[in-house]
Amino acid sequence: MTEHGTPTAEHQAESIDNRRKRLRFRAWHRGTREMDLLMGSFADAHVVDFDHAMLDRFEALLELGDPDLYDWMSGREGVPAEHDSDVMRLLTAFRYTPRQGS
Repeated sequence: MTEHGTPTAEHQAESIDNRRKRLRFRAWHRGTREMDLLMGSFADAHVVDFDHAMLDRFEALLELGDPDLYDWMSGREGVPAEHDSDVMRLLTAFRYTPRQGS
């Protein structure tokens, strides 16, 4: 922090890195193995490139239930307007590919 209480660039970078780690952890620990794999793999692939606003939108999606997210990701149902964002479009376009040996 500077003497005026504003975060330094180093502090801001650390904060976003910690937030990315926390959201990746949450994505991998949703409760159902299928959604853990889908959301966790998505987070591993994309969260590193997300800015604060995109992290906000991703975190909002993590608050939603697995059945809704799965239906939207699989195309069973359309994404409601209030959740139709750049992050949700990345999520619906994401294709899970199992790692070798998994």
